[in-house]
Amino acid sequence: MTFLNRIAGAPITWGVDGSPGWGYLMDRDRVLAEMQQIGLAATELGPDGYLPEDVDELRALLNRFNLALVGGFVPAVLYRPELVSENLEYVSRAAATLAGIGAPVMVFAADSHHSGYDVQIDLTETEWDTFLTSLDSVIEIASEQGLGTTLHPHWGTAIVTQDHVERLLEQSRVDLCIDTGHLALAGADPVAIAKAATGRVSHVHLKDLDENLARQVRSGDLAFRQAVIDGMFLPLGDGSLDIAGFVAALETQGYKGWYVIEQDAVLDSEPRAGEGPIVAAKRSFSFLEGLARGL
Repeated sequence: MTFLNRIAGAPITWGVDGSPGWGYLMDRDRVLAEMQQIGLAATELGPDGYLPEDVDELRALLNRFNLALVGGFVPAVLYRPELVSENLEYVSRAAATLAGIGAPVMVFAADSHHSGYDVQIDLTETEWDTFLTSLDSVIEIASEQGLGTTLHPHWGTAIVTQDHVERLLEQSRVDLCIDTGHLALAGADPVAIAKAATGRVSHVHLKDLDENLARQVRSGDLAFRQAVIDGMFLPLGDGSLDIAGFVAALETQGYKGWYVIEQDAVLDSEPRAGEGPIVAAKRSFSFLEGLARGL
């Protein structure tokens, strides 16, 4: 069995994100139908409230499209003591929904107190201490629900650079969700991180990268959201990243987790039938089919 039975989609590939003012949100039935149409086996949860929180309602919806639920992107601010309690309450709600439907992991992001992802932050030592203690609480909350916790380095959050990831691996027991695009955007090498984190990668987000736009984001000349609007994240095989080498490195390690086609997009209106995000998602899935034949 190849890894093709472990390919999922994420609602943000269809422009569905919970950030204020992100863009037009497509109807969930159309998004799930298009995931099924291109051959994906599962979806992530999407932003808070996009898919039903009620487990029975969620299961019925997913069953209509023959999709499993493999995780959910759960951003929470954990480095500011005054915000930890309310953020852990949100984590608890998300964990209960994910566990109730049988998802294996919660994809946690070390969110910033700034709105959106345009502002970079670097934690103080005191904030690192608060964060790591709070992260242990997240791991425990998930574990009590039978879930693994996998941390997603993400531009504009507290964990994004290679230094951040290396410190996290050294000082925390959390697993990694490697996002090829966000790590490369921050100047890291996803293949090197995959090798350094052998045995601790439990989830993967795949996207390719327009290096010219990425360079402008790194320099501060272009805001992250605007770069996404401009098409910074590309279908797999269309950008500068070694997606084939990355997948091969993980498969050689015996990775058994999910690969999620997660190509951040921003929409301004409802696409016509057969147009819009499904086109890029199809290209990415076709690229992975080609990789699978070569492994």
